[in-house]
Amino acid sequence: MSEKSKILGVQEIDQKIKRLAWQLYENNVSEKEIIVVGISERGLILAKQLVVFIQEISKIKTKLAHLELDKDNPYNKEVTLNLEEKEYAEKAVILVDDVLNSGKTLMYAAKHFLTTPLSKLSTLVLVDRNHNRYPIKADYIGLSLATTLQEYINVELKGANKGVYLS
Repeated sequence: MSEKSKILGVQEIDQKIKRLAWQLYENNVSEKEIIVVGISERGLILAKQLVVFIQEISKIKTKLAHLELDKDNPYNKEVTLNLEEKEYAEKAVILVDDVLNSGKTLMYAAKHFLTTPLSKLSTLVLVDRNHNRYPIKADYIGLSLATTLQEYINVELKGANKGVYLS
């Protein structure tokens, strides 16, 4: 079994989320409302934490949304969002996920919004591994980490083991 190395602990993750919230605020200060969309489970947890910090530092109206897709085979199952199109049309949308590995998840998540006029579409990840195989990048990055293709990044965002691990 491979050994895990802790890359980020609780305090470092919280610090990165706060910094990302400030960046989102600074780059969306003129928006009336931003829609923060968490992708699947860990992206949603991260999005919830971002919304809390954004609401602490600004008066921008924020709405949390949950986008569900099959991360392994996103083309086999329909992408679902818990908002209706009219709720995010003409607004700034930020797609949030825990790790950017190949870019497949972000690409298929972004595809969901391409038929709707938005004021802005941005992507945010806690960890960017720099192994993109799809033509998408993260606009906001908590930690850029050069890894080999054999290494695995595991993100725990709740519980006693909260952290980012490399194995």
